[in-house]
Amino acid sequence: MSQDTADVTHQIPDRVPVSLIVNGNRRTLDLVPWTSLLDALRDHLALTGTKKGCDHGQCGACTVLVDGRRVNSCLMLAVMSDGAKITTVEGLASDGALHPLQQAFIDHDAFQCGYCTPGQICSAAGLLAEGHAGDADEIRELMSGNLCRCGAYPNIVAAIQQAMGRP
Repeated sequence: MSQDTADVTHQIPDRVPVSLIVNGNRRTLDLVPWTSLLDALRDHLALTGTKKGCDHGQCGACTVLVDGRRVNSCLMLAVMSDGAKITTVEGLASDGALHPLQQAFIDHDAFQCGYCTPGQICSAAGLLAEGHAGDADEIRELMSGNLCRCGAYPNIVAAIQQAMGRP
């Protein structure tokens, strides 16, 4: 190992404090710097609704909202989210009532195995907040980063349309 490599290695901290507001609750974690937001949520906060699918940002199973924006949590380091408001599928419901998207997914049977469902719902919540989707084609395009291996796409689109208040 060269001297330059040794110097860089000694500069990497063992652990870094990371403060997140997750589903309305401030949480402070002591993490190794390379911990993904996905692993922080699942492994350190026991919020297992967010799924680890491909771990490469290609399937959308890990989608959460970071400061209201849709994010593939497998591609974001937890330290990049320090101070951010994180919403997972567990945080969408309020006062014991399901979020309208959660209810719409049930109403339209918009899931088969359910593995992609948390990411689909979080992505759809972000989509609704963005306000860009006007029709089914736009919904399909804007949700294209979330894959469903079971092929429940027509039902997912119908659920999102219900939550938007459109037929």
